[in-house]
Amino acid sequence: MTESLIYPDWPTPDCVKAVSTTRIGGFSLPPYDSFNLATHVEDNPVVVKKNRDYLVQIAQLPEQARWLDQVHSNKVITSPGWHEGVQADAMVSTVPNHVCSIMTADCLPILLCNKQGTSVAAIHAGWRGLASGIIEETLLRFPDDPSNIIAWLGPAIGPEQFEVGHDVYDAFSAPYFDRDEAFIKRDADHYFTNIFQLARQQLNHLGITTISGGEHCTKSMSDQFFSYRKNNVTGRMATLIWITNE
Repeated sequence: MTESLIYPDWPTPDCVKAVSTTRIGGFSLPPYDSFNLATHVEDNPVVVKKNRDYLVQIAQLPEQARWLDQVHSNKVITSPGWHEGVQADAMVSTVPNHVCSIMTADCLPILLCNKQGTSVAAIHAGWRGLASGIIEETLLRFPDDPSNIIAWLGPAIGPEQFEVGHDVYDAFSAPYFDRDEAFIKRDADHYFTNIFQLARQQLNHLGITTISGGEHCTKSMSDQFFSYRKNNVTGRMATLIWITNE
């Protein structure tokens, strides 16, 4: 990890590159300080473009990231089908130098890669996306058997910070979710929720067992990460993956 970037520690082939940003190192002013990459949070668009250009430079991206208009859905696109403003919450690519990207500020970013390094995906997995099957929908577009896929879980709100009500608890009623493991009752109406564990349970159910990451809490580490739950008006980090020609 550098000050501005986190490099996932997971067993990918050399031809796959991935990176996750922090809030540190960009040009935005408070409350978006300083490496905000989102255009929809009322930050100065000129400064956001400067941050995005800086990201290309420091992460050595082969192109500007393919940004999505994220809507907490289970919609998935492939990178050749991307266009500016497309609404989706996951992107799959088999094309070298297409940079799949998603933005978060408490929701869970998930990266997928096959062991040969010929297929990759980036998923925006908030609780709504997880409950509505965003991972499963991504795998339907992923040209690989799940047993050949590995996953990395990026920075998200941690299990001691993610307080929810009965609506979230009830959303995870599928039998493969172990709610006793992922939810701790706080009082009659609230739970602390482990979104990392919910993602692991769904990945395991779908046949993906090699899972790394999940150690960074955005809310408790808000000096390093943007956290919507803590600050409401704030910026967004990015988590990106692409295939190189190596």
